[in-house]
Amino acid sequence: MDSTLFLKALVIGLSIAAPVGPIGLLCIQRTLAHGRTIGFLSGLGAALADACYGAIGALGVSAVIASMVAARVPLALAGAAFLAWMGVQLLRAPVATQARQAADATTPLKATLSVFLLTLANPMTILSFVAVFATISTGHTGGSGGIPAATMVLGVFLGSALWWLGLSTMVSSVRHKLSAKTMQSINRLSGAILLAFAVYQLSTLLPR
Repeated sequence: MDSTLFLKALVIGLSIAAPVGPIGLLCIQRTLAHGRTIGFLSGLGAALADACYGAIGALGVSAVIASMVAARVPLALAGAAFLAWMGVQLLRAPVATQARQAADATTPLKATLSVFLLTLANPMTILSFVAVFATISTGHTGGSGGIPAATMVLGVFLGSALWWLGLSTMVSSVRHKLSAKTMQSINRLSGAILLAFAVYQLSTLLPR
């Protein structure tokens, strides 16, 4: 394994995950409501989606890239609908103590799969991976296939996963210090922001 290439990909994975967007907001909210494990697994869903897009970008599968870009509109609509649904659910959530009692309904599989699908609903991300991987693979033996591609994908996945682990751990450390009223305010604010993200995603589909 090329350690330099791996470290570059690791940094890319961290930088992709770090900006606080709808995925980061969901990870924070779920950590507060359901604990570190559910929060981390939610973020892990995003890391898996990044790895999938990274693999396509690293291997340069042009047919898949073209089909994903062609499906941009329906995927963006599906992502916006999911964000809006999550936002409404949080706005209508009961007080935090009752919400925490409902945590059993949020299984690890649901937490991971929901964010995995939401992240995949942004196919334009793949274009970023194609450009970035083409840059970092320059000068490394083996081109864009085989071992170099696997090294880059592994680095992106682990970098992203490390970010979600750190974020969920940090948020969980203050979880039990928050009052029920504060938790309810956080839920409502999170819901409003998710709705705003949904509207923004829809606005990107409008002709310019």
